[in-house]
Amino acid sequence: MISAQALKIFNQSINTYHLTDDVNKQIENPYKPGSFEHLLYAKNWIDTVQWHLEDIIRDPNITPEEALKIKRWIDKSNQERTDMVEYLDSYFLDKYKDVKILEDAKINTESPAWALDRLSILALKIYHMKEETLRNDIQEDKKKEVNDKYNILLEQQVDLSTAIDELMEEIALGKKYMKVYKQMKMYNDPELNPVLYGKK
Repeated sequence: MISAQALKIFNQSINTYHLTDDVNKQIENPYKPGSFEHLLYAKNWIDTVQWHLEDIIRDPNITPEEALKIKRWIDKSNQERTDMVEYLDSYFLDKYKDVKILEDAKINTESPAWALDRLSILALKIYHMKEETLRNDIQEDKKKEVNDKYNILLEQQVDLSTAIDELMEEIALGKKYMKVYKQMKMYNDPELNPVLYGKK
């Protein structure tokens, strides 16, 4: 199942990142460039670094200069994340290009890659919520709240994994079809962001 494969790679990326827990550490992707596994690992590494950048920028003692630097980094990371999702969807479009689409086939509300994007973020939530369940410096009522949230996240992971696997099966059988829209982000484009092209 594709969800099990993706989760294994996402967790591998998350665990490797946390060996150093350093946003500046360069990725060392263990998979063959151009492979599906390589894309999944790279996708989650981007998500993992961005997760920690979002933590850093919320430090109440951060200087304005450092906050601006991190904000620009997050913007760049968001674009890389979107690009990676589109690469993944291109992979799926190519993989299923010869599938005969049934007359009553339906479109899904999101593409396979955007569903995997959610699974990647969910794996990060689970990793970090589990860390919170292991703390001994919080009150019992807060610890119970954290444990409840952790269990809900695990349930959500099962449900999302099931939905992704069912979607991929339906696409392979022609019961659903892919229609991918590029994100068309404007804020990073110097010709589409009014601030960047100098609109008065």
